[in-house]
Amino acid sequence: MTVKLSLATLDQAKATAAIPAYDPKTLSHGIVHFGVGNFHRAHQAIYLDDLFNTGKGHDWAITGAGVMPSDAAMREKLKAQDFLTTVVEQDNNKTGARVTAPMIDIIAPGETAALIEKLADPTTRIVSMTITEGGYFIDAAGHFNPAHPAMVEDGKSPTAPKTVFGLILAGLKVRRERGLAPFTIMSCDNIPGNGHVTENTVVGLAKMSDPDFAMWIHDNVAFPNSMVDRITPATGQREIDILKNDFNIDDNWPVFCEEFKQWVMEDNFPLGRPALEEVGVQFVPDVAPYELMKLRILNGGHATIAYPGELLDIHFVHEAMEHPLIRAFLAKLEKEEIIPIVPPVPDTSLDAYFDLIEHRFLNPKIGDTIPRLAQDGSNRQPKFILPSTRDRLDQGLDIVGLSLVSALWCRYFAGTSDSGRKIVFNDTSAEKLQAAAIKAKDDPDAFLVFDEIFGEVSGNELFRKRFAHALKTLWTEGTAKTLELYLADELVK
Repeated sequence: MTVKLSLATLDQAKATAAIPAYDPKTLSHGIVHFGVGNFHRAHQAIYLDDLFNTGKGHDWAITGAGVMPSDAAMREKLKAQDFLTTVVEQDNNKTGARVTAPMIDIIAPGETAALIEKLADPTTRIVSMTITEGGYFIDAAGHFNPAHPAMVEDGKSPTAPKTVFGLILAGLKVRRERGLAPFTIMSCDNIPGNGHVTENTVVGLAKMSDPDFAMWIHDNVAFPNSMVDRITPATGQREIDILKNDFNIDDNWPVFCEEFKQWVMEDNFPLGRPALEEVGVQFVPDVAPYELMKLRILNGGHATIAYPGELLDIHFVHEAMEHPLIRAFLAKLEKEEIIPIVPPVPDTSLDAYFDLIEHRFLNPKIGDTIPRLAQDGSNRQPKFILPSTRDRLDQGLDIVGLSLVSALWCRYFAGTSDSGRKIVFNDTSAEKLQAAAIKAKDDPDAFLVFDEIFGEVSGNELFRKRFAHALKTLWTEGTAKTLELYLADELVK
């Protein structure tokens, strides 16, 4: 018998899944979270659920905050099941399901007054966000971009905010007017120095309408940096059906993820925080080494396998890793060009970390997809690949493999795989990138004109040479042969 997930059916769900050891009805609000997607529910919400299961921290429940149209659909799906989520954790050798309950409400998009009031509520001590790498209104150098149309609009109309950052400012302003201490703002996105980047955007937007308020934020609001990690694919009918068939639970939008998870964070929470160190979160003086390791080796690894996977018509990540040329490409690039320039990380072997990454990428159960890894490259390339390219060039080192990654991305944006299959893009800059990629078949420099993506790297003579040769080889020889040449150290002109 299939159980339709809700608070009323929790006892029935425990036949096939772990359920909360606490009564969700006893939780009280402490955190507003923007971006209630799969990653949040597989990561931050899981750590809180773990803590609540120990009997501690029950005044740190989550209230979700809707901004985008997709948030409205998520709210309806979760509200129908009392904001419960089934999380299926999958490793190569085992699979387990658990029902989590740390979320008590989601404020719908458009309910601006209610959301600002919740942000101003004294019980709101942390405002967190997972809004993707592209949601911070920054340029290739990580600086706030005040010319972005969304920022221009919120800057002109601070009392009618439309963006996450405009809403946060409105909430902070009310707290300031009421004499309340500001909440801590905690980014949980894959951005180098995510706390600093968040502060720059919040303060930068405030300056556009109220410089004094911006200075108050700079002086009084905490923005801890953090590193987050858990591979979490998108949910589709496949996942919903697996949960029904294997666990007899009907969940409107379950989350499937790997077993591994990691969260490293700076301890900078003036109004307090949950005791997350008791459930595996690492609090450290400096997140930067952990963050750089993850962004360069794991996220850079994802970007490395995504585009040859697409060009060779491979759908799942584990299938790409089973392709001998792609797996060897990843290993050679990581060991020869990426890992050697990653600074040391306390109590961590970078080689062992990469071995773990390979194991995680090979996990067939979570069904992570190459199209997911390939999406949003205009925001991901400047954060995951090009910084390694820039650092190696600055040190006078070659970038044969890294320039090949950029060339593969360009070839992907020409719009067809090696077999002629049409590629479906998911990138806000797709139209201009595709136009440039098509031109680049004859003029490689045409793809390097985007300063917001390539920055100073595009002006480097060695990079342009390596990129042009790799791209030409991809067009004339195909992806597989190009990888073979790289692996044989023959992709050098």
